[in-house]
Amino acid sequence: MKNVLMSLACISGIFTGILAYMFFYAHRKNVIHHSYPVRNDGLKGKELSVYFISDIHRRRIDEHLLRKVRSFGKIDIVIIGGDLAEGGVSLSSIDQNVERLAQLAPIYFIWGNNDREVGEEGIRTIIEKYGGKILENADAMIESHPLWGICGTDDPSSGNVDVDAALKNVGEYTYLIVATHTPSLFRKVERFCNPELMVAGHMHGGQIRLGRFALHPLGQFNEVDGKARLISNGYGTSLVPLRFGAAPESHVITIKY
Repeated sequence: MKNVLMSLACISGIFTGILAYMFFYAHRKNVIHHSYPVRNDGLKGKELSVYFISDIHRRRIDEHLLRKVRSFGKIDIVIIGGDLAEGGVSLSSIDQNVERLAQLAPIYFIWGNNDREVGEEGIRTIIEKYGGKILENADAMIESHPLWGICGTDDPSSGNVDVDAALKNVGEYTYLIVATHTPSLFRKVERFCNPELMVAGHMHGGQIRLGRFALHPLGQFNEVDGKARLISNGYGTSLVPLRFGAAPESHVITIKY
């Protein structure tokens, strides 16, 4: 009996240790830096610095994260790539997160599949309060870099995705960024144009991976001939506050043009 109890205690300790590791792993504040050049149009010394963060869910944006982002230099725009929140997250917590992100640079927001669970009008009010723009099948010029446009789509869960509307003004820009919450829309965008940068999240890199086995593939950054595609693991978690093998991340992308 004593040996059985000791074995159970050992197993329980190992299990608790694994859960603790997965919890702390899920709450790392990773900021990954990507840098690449786009085509040379004769301009010298221009750089656009983008901070991309998606799938915040229930996590808190704190000063430690902001310091990490600022360590890469001045940020020109912040893209919140959907799932800023989920059901059960208070509007005050969302407000605090958006306020802190707005300290970095002007905000561009796209809807994720969980955002509207907290109330669409509440999120609209908060984004607008801090001068942010909601890109739902729409585009906008990046004011500090007027050769650049940014387009964003609504999320497929809304039943309101309109890629045609999102891209209708792409001819007005020399360079283009496209933001979607789900990377499945990349293929639809590429039927119309070939942006300098496309960003998405949604899949959390699988969140909990056992080797190669997971519900979704790991996030990745790929760049070919000045065209980059970023799928992020995301910053927060869904269902359980745990990660394994798919570290949380946000991104600073420096584009030289």
